[in-house]
Amino acid sequence: MLKNTFFAVLISILLSGCGQNTPSGNTSTDASASKAQQQYEWKLVTSWPKNFPGLGHGPETFAKLVERMSDGRLKVKVYGAGELVPGFEVFDAVSSGTVQMGHAGSYYWKGKAPAAQIFSAIPFGMNVTETNAWLHYGGGMALWREVYKPFGVIPFAGGNTGVQMAGWFKKEINSVEDLKGLKMRMPGLGAEVLKKVGAVPVALTGGEIFTALQTGAIDATEWVGPYNDLAFGLHKAADYYYYSGWHEPGTMLEFIVNEQAYNALPADLQTIVEVATKAVNQDMLDEYTAKNNEAMAALRDQHKVDIRPLPDDVMQALYAASEEVMAEQVAQDPQFAKVYASYQAFLNKASRYHSLSEQEYYKNRARLRN
Repeated sequence: MLKNTFFAVLISILLSGCGQNTPSGNTSTDASASKAQQQYEWKLVTSWPKNFPGLGHGPETFAKLVERMSDGRLKVKVYGAGELVPGFEVFDAVSSGTVQMGHAGSYYWKGKAPAAQIFSAIPFGMNVTETNAWLHYGGGMALWREVYKPFGVIPFAGGNTGVQMAGWFKKEINSVEDLKGLKMRMPGLGAEVLKKVGAVPVALTGGEIFTALQTGAIDATEWVGPYNDLAFGLHKAADYYYYSGWHEPGTMLEFIVNEQAYNALPADLQTIVEVATKAVNQDMLDEYTAKNNEAMAALRDQHKVDIRPLPDDVMQALYAASEEVMAEQVAQDPQFAKVYASYQAFLNKASRYHSLSEQEYYKNRARLRN
């Protein structure tokens, strides 16, 4: 009997050492394995109409890529503006944990953190290539995450529209005087510049623009560019289409993720989320580059839209006003000043190089082809 008891105790000790005599076994290993096999379902809210060309395609593409790469372990359901939360409440929904993700433009959150605007677009600032380089190789992304950290939100680059158009106007713009009192839909730092030249900026989500322009609630609007503007039918509500997009030379969109939700994912799913955002960031630019060409041709040739450049004196006034706005923002907010210093340092270097490369190439290509 003693012999049997001895062997029973010995077997018990051996099993205990192998982690087989308790339900949990090696707690750390089992927890990791369980986490790795767990399925996750996320909600992603956006500031755009559901499946809207370009802007709305990005989140849908992201969701498909994530589900495919994770073999269904992470599923993301996308909601358009107003389906779960209004377009301007995306950040709050992600920050509070009401949803796990959002897709929007960072300049919508200037009331929460003025520096957020820099990561979307700065008047007369960097184009898409320069912005991507600054974010991923110039320290911009670390600053972006520093700005959002107090809100429990992690940002990722989420697509870019490239250089936008100056907008749709119901009357001709022949001088700076024509901007005085003009009610124009425009977000971000561009809106502050408009104030400087006497215009009246109005904040509207995309879905509100056409009706406001058609009814006269606003006199002008910028939206994105030919691809999206044609989809909204803005040519039916205003006669004049102006360029160039001084206010948004390369508009960066964002995926934002609730920090707790992200940290709850196993490492491989975190990597999948990051890689999928990078894929969408490039894919959206490709889509806009291709589709803007086609849409502009349709606006010009089929719809006979009057497409014009803004007069030189208007551009000069807008540039001068932009310099004033940036100086004021820097003086008012230390965090804005810190981010803007990094942005400007990178822009200065990129500008010097691109004056010899990109700009020179475009100049010669236009001269020789024409």
